Amino acid sequence: MDVFTRARPAQSKRSAATGRGALVPAGLVGGGISLIVVVGLIHLINSPEDLEEGSYTGLLYLADFLGALAAAVGIYRGKRWGWALGLLVAGGAFAGYVISRTVGLPGLPVETEWLEPLGVLSLIVEALFVGVYLAIFVRPAKETRIVGAGSSTPTPDVQQGGRS
Repeated sequence: MDVFTRARPAQSKRSAATGRGALVPAGLVGGGISLIVVVGLIHLINSPEDLEEGSYTGLLYLADFLGALAAAVGIYRGKRWGWALGLLVAGGAFAGYVISRTVGLPGLPVETEWLEPLGVLSLIVEALFVGVYLAIFVRPAKETRIVGAGSSTPTPDVQQGGRS
């Protein structure tokens, strides 16, 4: 408790997002939520056109939207499954885009337009979400910091603080 203001310091809530109780910076959490919601909204915008054509891709777009919303809720609540679902949604959508333009999706012709503006935006946002995911879950442990050039153990100069 602060003597002058009688305010208590903010309690840092431990996040279950990493599975090890590590804290996730609020900026990364907010970024992850924003990015996965944008991924879902882009697919929601694309779904009516494909649903009218009778293509199953419209249903996949709707499933992507619902999965993105569920992932956003999980991330907001600090759950690891939210991040995993977001990775599945973003990574699956990215892979689907590339597959639909290379070998084609089952029962559908190969798409020829690679630079469709909403598709390119979707790829960028999905890649950014995967980057945020990797920034949170693929961090080097504090014990394995590189101190010397090319080694993970301190050099004698660093350990003793002296010069050679």
